[in-house]
Amino acid sequence: MAELRLICVCGTDTGVGKTVLCAALARAAHALGRGVLAVKPVQTGCYEAPGGELLAPDVEVYRQACPQAQSAALVTLRAPASPHLAARLEGRDISVAGLNLDLRACLDQSGADFVLLEGAGGLLTPLNEEESLLDFFACLDASLVLAVPNRLGAINHALLSIEAARGRGIEPCGFVLLNASAPASGREGDLERRIHGDNGAIISRRGALPCLGELPFVPGLLALDARRRERAWEKASGVLSAAAAALCAPCRADTAYAASILDFDREHLWHPYSSPALQPRAYEAVRARGASIILRDGRFLVDGMSSWWCAAHGYGRAELLQSLRGQAGRMPHVMFGGFTHAPAVDLGRRLLEIAPAGLEKIFYADSGSVAVEVALKMALQYQMALGRPEKKRILALRGAYHGDTLGAMSVCDPVNGMHSLFQGVLPEQIFAPRPECRFDALYTSQSAQELENIFKVRGREIAALILEPIVQGAGGMWFYHPDYLYRARELCLEHGCLLILDEIATGFGRTGRLFACEWARVSPDIMCLGKALTGGVITLSAVLASDAVAEGISRRGGILMHGPTFMANPLACAVAGASLDILGSGEWRDRVLGIEAGLRLGLEPCKGFGGVADVRVLGAIGVLEMERPVNVQRLVRYFVEEHGVWIRPFNRLIYLMPPYIISKEELARLTVAVCGAVREGWWI
Repeated sequence: MAELRLICVCGTDTGVGKTVLCAALARAAHALGRGVLAVKPVQTGCYEAPGGELLAPDVEVYRQACPQAQSAALVTLRAPASPHLAARLEGRDISVAGLNLDLRACLDQSGADFVLLEGAGGLLTPLNEEESLLDFFACLDASLVLAVPNRLGAINHALLSIEAARGRGIEPCGFVLLNASAPASGREGDLERRIHGDNGAIISRRGALPCLGELPFVPGLLALDARRRERAWEKASGVLSAAAAALCAPCRADTAYAASILDFDREHLWHPYSSPALQPRAYEAVRARGASIILRDGRFLVDGMSSWWCAAHGYGRAELLQSLRGQAGRMPHVMFGGFTHAPAVDLGRRLLEIAPAGLEKIFYADSGSVAVEVALKMALQYQMALGRPEKKRILALRGAYHGDTLGAMSVCDPVNGMHSLFQGVLPEQIFAPRPECRFDALYTSQSAQELENIFKVRGREIAALILEPIVQGAGGMWFYHPDYLYRARELCLEHGCLLILDEIATGFGRTGRLFACEWARVSPDIMCLGKALTGGVITLSAVLASDAVAEGISRRGGILMHGPTFMANPLACAVAGASLDILGSGEWRDRVLGIEAGLRLGLEPCKGFGGVADVRVLGAIGVLEMERPVNVQRLVRYFVEEHGVWIRPFNRLIYLMPPYIISKEELARLTVAVCGAVREGWWI
């Protein structure tokens, strides 16, 4: 069987002749021996046949043009209006995820190897309040053909469509010019021919896109007389035979190319926390949308990880992508040494508006680990500037994780972290026991006794206490009581130590509060932010500090010796500003509450399964702690192959931190997969 080719056909406007183009291409592809399926994802303006069947007019055209091809409409609506309005009038919903599932089912049933998808109107035609036709096409590993009416105005509409497609990472494979009427005669005809010739040349040159062909006006395509109609379609498909042949030809997405990507990856690319000699074969992601990651073979995986907790708003969020594109066109980067710019200043204003009281200075960095490095430097320089050279140790908690750079590693858990690998290299820090006071249990005055004892004995040498507020992340996904954090703040004040809060994983709503430290009503001296700061679009972190810290470091002309090359990158700052806009709407609060309820309900059955040591949920975090380490690779395969979800456990933990925009159905799919894995013993 030939390689499956998926072709999206979209007009630069409505009423440009997409249906005629799809029908003619279907016929031409059939003549080349391909098994053809022509699909109208959303058909409006449908009408009832005498038998009560709802007929899709465009599908009827496909059937007349090429009876041998299969054809279908995924969604049929009566009103001749934009899809979102037609659906609303019938009390129905159209979603990208739903269309994709319907399309996959249609493909499985058809067995076709050449599939044409005809859009509705232009690329930005809305499917619902948030998603457009372009969002649907962006989820598909498909080629895009633009149908361009050969008339005045074609250049502008075509170039705008090309720009919109490329802005979403879709490279059109070409365009076809369509003539809807017979050419005029005389002087008017001469001008018309000049316009027609000019359209194709300019679109091709300025759009850097090949013209796949030009379909002249062909009378009789919709004639009642079958013989006349057949001759007309024969002519139209003949004109497009070369275009069809080009579209049928193998492309970069063929099986051999896909295999070469995975082979090169396994041979040469080093993945996180892996041995290059032993790393397992990876899955190739080609698109991401909403709460899903799309694989090369078209499978949708519901993402339970938020791409390591950063894609809080989901993938393909229009506001974030628009801010990225807009800033890229103005100034993608400029050094922050000696320059400033509006994205950095605007983001700074927004951060200080929402940050805990007392934080007034901002240092932008590249990543979470670097933010921790900067925070540690700040604390040490602050103490030295105040004439306290003996305060040169950092107090951290067992079970903590703060990053993978050397300074950050030094304050990670000394047993389960990476200390043993770098013994003698990492700075020697001080560690307090993991707080055993559960978030959901009674707090007593003895809960912080061991922390208090360390301060009494070694407070004189402690420069700062660093901890992850309320939730210890990658070190164990442990939730501790807010009163412990409150007491830690008091101890720092009593002993002249700074409090550094690592909100990289917990910040921006993950625990049900905007910042996790709000559970304890405390403000730190230094706070690290990252991950969800940009909604997972581009890397950026920020270190917020109090005026007291900044003034202390600045004593006697002191300067903070740190300056990343991409510090305050304008692209990242612009996207982060858009991410704060989304958070500012407040929608995340109800979404996180809904996720918390869904996680509690969905993971509850696991409490009775063998091997489960603990089940805990807080905000948009759900954790199963097993009695012993899990078989990570076996579990990942089970989740992907059996349930179509992306969950990546570690050590003894199977956990979920999904995007805030996840639907109830998608969340249930994640929890069902987790329960199934534990019940059926896939974790062993």
